[in-house]
Amino acid sequence: MPKYSIALVTGGAGFIGSHIVDALIRRHIKVYVVDDLSTGNSKNVNPNAHFTRMSILNPQFVEYLKRVKPDVIFHTAAQINLRDSVKDPLNDAKTNILGSLTIAHVAGQINVKKIIFCSSGGPMYPESARLPWSEKIIPEPSSPYAISKRSAEMYFHFAYMVHGVSYIALRYANVYGPRQNAKGEAGVISIFTNQMLNGKPSTIFGTGKQTRDYVYVEDVVAANIAAMNKKVIGVFNIGTGKETDVNTIFQKLQKLTRAQLPARHEPAGVGEVMRSALDARKAREILEWKPKVKLDEGLERTVKWFGK
Repeated sequence: MPKYSIALVTGGAGFIGSHIVDALIRRHIKVYVVDDLSTGNSKNVNPNAHFTRMSILNPQFVEYLKRVKPDVIFHTAAQINLRDSVKDPLNDAKTNILGSLTIAHVAGQINVKKIIFCSSGGPMYPESARLPWSEKIIPEPSSPYAISKRSAEMYFHFAYMVHGVSYIALRYANVYGPRQNAKGEAGVISIFTNQMLNGKPSTIFGTGKQTRDYVYVEDVVAANIAAMNKKVIGVFNIGTGKETDVNTIFQKLQKLTRAQLPARHEPAGVGEVMRSALDARKAREILEWKPKVKLDEGLERTVKWFGK
């Protein structure tokens, strides 16, 4: 098992990043966090982490990387809104491509041992492919957001080929759980939960029959730790392989929150896939990872957290 003493988590004040920070600190690893707080919250940052408010697009970020010299980088900072990527693909590319390229480029200069990249599985594969999607399927990104994630994966592979910087790209299914931002498009479970607990109506885009593969954040963190500890490189799907439609999610949350208001419907967004589920057998076999939290249990934990 590789030994790491210093870790950097970009986006470490965000939903997934902050949970990774907690897991690293529990393992007695010195953790540095960089986050511009555009969607993250400083309250999420573990008090034992070294926090700097900074965008990864800030020219000073390069000097910061050279000063910290992390052994391992967990790159979770990103523009995460698929609809916003369609409206403003240039802004999406600045953060998700140029930000990632900066990390890939500098990592080779400062002898970073490994990069673990927060990628995306849902919009990465062609809808015509048989579900659940495996990593063997050739990517056909369906939105600027997915294109930017695929570009970053390729830059990290380039850094490995040229500079020998090991990397793992984790292609997540739809991650949900405590600390998820309830604003915007990023997480329908957190959005619905927040609206229901506050007595506001929920909006379902399209028919609500579109399916997603929902994976609990605790399981995603476990995948990141497994990726750090294994001497392997490449792309891994992280999901449950199970489809659940949005209408079912709405009904389950309505029952848990005891909300009464019916859902409103609006047209589906451009680039939104109708069905998605990820085959995570490769992660199970090589990373020795598998999801442990069932959907009903995860929803119950999420509602409890939002109801605090």
